[in-house]
Amino acid sequence: MGRYVARRLLQMIPVFIGATLLIFCMMYALPGDPVAALFGEKAPDPAQVAAIKHQLGLDLPLWQQYWNYLTGLFQGDFGTQIATQRPVADVISQAFPVTIRLTLFAFVFTVVAGILLGLISGLRADKAFDRVVLFFTLLLISVPSFVLGYFFQYLFAFQLGWTTPTVQDSEDLGQLLLPAIVLAGLSLAYVTRLTRTSVAENLRADYIRTAIAKGLPRRRVVGIHLLRNSLIPVVTFLGTDVGALMAGAVVTEGIFNVHGVGNTIFEALNRREGSTVVGIATLIVIIYLVASLLVDLLYAVLDPRIRYD
Repeated sequence: MGRYVARRLLQMIPVFIGATLLIFCMMYALPGDPVAALFGEKAPDPAQVAAIKHQLGLDLPLWQQYWNYLTGLFQGDFGTQIATQRPVADVISQAFPVTIRLTLFAFVFTVVAGILLGLISGLRADKAFDRVVLFFTLLLISVPSFVLGYFFQYLFAFQLGWTTPTVQDSEDLGQLLLPAIVLAGLSLAYVTRLTRTSVAENLRADYIRTAIAKGLPRRRVVGIHLLRNSLIPVVTFLGTDVGALMAGAVVTEGIFNVHGVGNTIFEALNRREGSTVVGIATLIVIIYLVASLLVDLLYAVLDPRIRYD
């Protein structure tokens, strides 16, 4: 196990470098000059613009800028915002906890509701409940998240008055419930369908028939033998879904006025603040890589036949 983890950590290095380099090049290839934008509609002084670029290292070749960015990461330096001259690390430390809270809320809702619905639907395959669940999940997959968000705002905030249309306090979990459900909508549909298909397939497997023939209690057959083996494809999806949820939070936060990473990225893109976007994207890449490693390790927990050398 130790060798496998060490090997995976080494494999993460080129993936991390490749992903961050691609994002870095894309951001700095955007049209427009972020330094010149500081002067607004006034014509910028070329000497002053050159001085600011030299101070921030923006006059260096692209490869050297990226190298300076990488070396700064190991010291916790994500760069500096051009407009405010604030360290990007401070901006991230203010916005990231809000998005993490929203993402975790959506992730827990996806896991609990998705696996439960999928398990019940798989055990009752081709019955009325199963058909309702399949229709419901197909509807969630078909409807874009921003449409679902505005519909939930209209229904639960304006019509029923159960909540406010926008989030007033990002630390209040009650106010984050509605945007978390919207954020989790697509993932919930996929987790439910994956669980349902896997449970229905494994229910016909020989080892399940053997366990039933031995007289094992139904709760043990379903809870230990059936569910553990059925969760392997679900865990694979959930591992990759962490990054997708954080990316989807950009849209959801905009709809519900949540001051997290999404709002920060939107403002940074408007100002051509490449350092802010790259810093946030770097953290998302790290979270995605760590989640992928944890998923692989969970395989051995769910299926004793899987061993890593």
